Amino acid sequence: MSGNIHPTAVVDPAAEIDSSVVIGPYSVIGPNVRIGAGTEIGPHCVIDGVTTIGRENRFYRFCSIGGMPQDKKYQGEPTRLEIGDRNTVREFVTFNTGTVQDGGVTTIGSDNWVMAYVHVAHDCHIGNNTILANSVQLGGHVHVGDWAIIGGLVGVHQFSRIGAHSMTGGNSSLMQDTPPYVLAAGNPCRPVGVNVEGLKRRGFTPAVISALRDAYKAIYRRGLSLQEAAAELRERQNSEPETRDALQVMLDFIEVSNRGIIRP
Repeated sequence: MSGNIHPTAVVDPAAEIDSSVVIGPYSVIGPNVRIGAGTEIGPHCVIDGVTTIGRENRFYRFCSIGGMPQDKKYQGEPTRLEIGDRNTVREFVTFNTGTVQDGGVTTIGSDNWVMAYVHVAHDCHIGNNTILANSVQLGGHVHVGDWAIIGGLVGVHQFSRIGAHSMTGGNSSLMQDTPPYVLAAGNPCRPVGVNVEGLKRRGFTPAVISALRDAYKAIYRRGLSLQEAAAELRERQNSEPETRDALQVMLDFIEVSNRGIIRP
């Protein structure tokens, strides 16, 4: 074993662990686990299941990673958990593997900040650069887009989707889909505006931010159907090419929404 593995840790010989990985006291690593270079596992963590972890992640104490789904349909199938690079995962976080009823895999992207007591259930897909604050609870099959921020104590219903660059306020209950770029809060969760400050920090131009504000008004404030609002967004794309990519993210999200988007 590597000198970076504490002598009280229990690491299955079949696990594939880079020699630079640090594993703290009393942690347990299962046989089907792969851990990339520079990752640090704190004390009292359990990492099992068919789990692949990338480079330079940091798991704080008492994390439970790769546990079997909390789904009564699960019958021991070899489903997976895949985690990218440079994620910070704080205390008592739980990530479960997928189920065969979906794609069989739960995925966590890269550069995410996951705070204490967060639960990511089976078949969830978390993008990159997200922030999940303390005690966020994601039901099964939830999708979270890049750069989304979810406030503390938010509960997210299974199969819901949270769009890229959105921000959900703390203590919210999310039962439907939150479109990209939208600020949302409440129980039930409702749209309250556009995440303008977040978009500015990420380099969105004034013209694109203006287009996204107008898109929000078309969807939520002018009494249009979603089909009518989408048509207006496409017209804006044609007349202002620099808005095309940002508006397409919104259009794609609305098109595939199964649970429907949150409403005022």
